[in-house]
Amino acid sequence: MDWYQLLQTEFGSNSDVMFLEKHLSGHNVTFVYIDGFVGNSFIEDKVIPRMADRERLEDNEKITEMKDAVERLFHGDILIIYDDLLLSMSGGGYETRSIQEPENEATVRGPRDGFVESLTTNTSLLRRRYSSTDLKVEKKIIGERTKTKMAIVYIDGIVDKEVLEKVQKRIDSIKIDGILDSGTVEQWIEDSWYTPFPQVQYTERPDRVIASLLEGRIAIIVNGTPMVLLVPVVLSMLFQSPDDYYERWIVGSAVRFVRYVATMIALTLPSIYIALISFHPGLIPTKFAITIAATRSNVPFPGFLEALLMEFTIEMLREAGLQLPKVIGQTVGIVGGLVIGEAAVQAGIVSPMMVIVVAITGVSSFLIPSYNVGVPFRLLRFPLMLLAATLGLLGVILGLLTILAHLVSIKSFGINYFSPIAPYRIKDWKDFVVRGPLPLLQNRPEILKVYDKKRLDLKNRKKGW
Repeated sequence: MDWYQLLQTEFGSNSDVMFLEKHLSGHNVTFVYIDGFVGNSFIEDKVIPRMADRERLEDNEKITEMKDAVERLFHGDILIIYDDLLLSMSGGGYETRSIQEPENEATVRGPRDGFVESLTTNTSLLRRRYSSTDLKVEKKIIGERTKTKMAIVYIDGIVDKEVLEKVQKRIDSIKIDGILDSGTVEQWIEDSWYTPFPQVQYTERPDRVIASLLEGRIAIIVNGTPMVLLVPVVLSMLFQSPDDYYERWIVGSAVRFVRYVATMIALTLPSIYIALISFHPGLIPTKFAITIAATRSNVPFPGFLEALLMEFTIEMLREAGLQLPKVIGQTVGIVGGLVIGEAAVQAGIVSPMMVIVVAITGVSSFLIPSYNVGVPFRLLRFPLMLLAATLGLLGVILGLLTILAHLVSIKSFGINYFSPIAPYRIKDWKDFVVRGPLPLLQNRPEILKVYDKKRLDLKNRKKGW
């Protein structure tokens, strides 16, 4: 088979596919590689010295089909045409971003390394923390055209086999041209496409992934992105932070409780304010009601339009801060909020009390640790504001009941999303609103139905004492 001619026909029009011809030890050898994936120095220093020993050279993977040659080439390997053989050799890997602390998941205490865009680097970060054959890494290729590498990672002996089979089947069912980020995989494998709430968690922290694997969850790593997916997920899991476990339980519980309170404030405060000033002023203390009325005396808009204007402005500033460079984005968010708020009050468009309400709401939304669950709560406050403007507190209550009913109906790979509240599992409350002392967290979450339920031996601790 004339491999040189076949490869020239396949890749000849691609200027970044290099054909390096050498005459070594009486043989014509051609190295085929992609410029940027492999460098000439690597070939000169690492590959050519092996050419003298044909037996050693033939230890490399032999290619017999063109589709295998294409796959190996685009994954960074070197194709070697040696006489009538076509061999594949590792190209040493292309340049990747260095390991650094995740910017979106900063912690006060804990490891400072984070995932990068390389699949092999990311799996190695997990291996460093779990040095056992129980940690299984199943690699697959997804994307009909991009042929993207990915891996399913789990701990054998802990994970629920039924959940693992669901994950594997959904991954295998992916039929799409290109996978450019793990977000595409997330949207394909989630249970419901019509809910604003995420049914998959993503993270850049290896320690968080290992902690989730030890609970019986499954990680999905996609090459080309530092965001690793975790399934199955329950809502309470999205409000947890690594610092909750690295600090003592009292500190972790207090911070987590504040986080839940802040979430309710971010969701309901504007709508409750609208309902009180529009329908139920009698529920407001008299002196406070007089103060609010005085500040609103020159405002030409009803409470709903006033709140809608301010909230929409804050959301625009928040989005602008994300799209702009970091230094400029932070300045736009802070200065823009101060200037617009002050100018709106001076112009009589909004009342000072509304600015305070919107500011508290905005600050509260920043306490939600997971961005993908913070967005739904930010969006849902707008329909709650509309219900408050039409039905008062009754509308707010009906809206909250609708949200709760929806949360109860969601599942993530067959796991109830609103657990441990519904279904009620008292044992899982030890790590819910509060994080119980470490000796109380003897068992893994019941909802996951893991094979090995116990994760620590309290009796052994008492013997040590």
